[in-house]
Amino acid sequence: MGRSVGGLTTKIHLLSDELGLPVSFRITAGQRHDSTEAAALLGQHRAQAVIADKGYDSQALVEQIEGLGAKPVIPPRRYRLCLRPYDAELYKLRNRIERCFNRLKQFRRFATRYCKSALAFRATVALACAWLRL
Repeated sequence: MGRSVGGLTTKIHLLSDELGLPVSFRITAGQRHDSTEAAALLGQHRAQAVIADKGYDSQALVEQIEGLGAKPVIPPRRYRLCLRPYDAELYKLRNRIERCFNRLKQFRRFATRYCKSALAFRATVALACAWLRL
């Protein structure tokens, strides 16, 4: 768990499939950047496209996605000098990961984060993800 101005925080990095069902996840401290965990989450998963928001816009991640043979659908950040094109129609499917998080938040223990240790919270997230997969 990471310490921030609001207290102890955690961040859940979630990989979902085309149906919006969880595939794998990682839990980090709240102050960790999103793109640092995306590379580890993708691992050797196969996909035709990887859809993510602007928080995941990094050249290293885009190169890794292309190395896996997938199409990166990540809108570029505003401050980039060379704006990279992306498929805006395909990007509209990103709401599936948001819907996955909304389904996970229906588990009270997940939404309120009663767990005080990272290990217990990881077990809660794993149980909720397994329940959704069933």
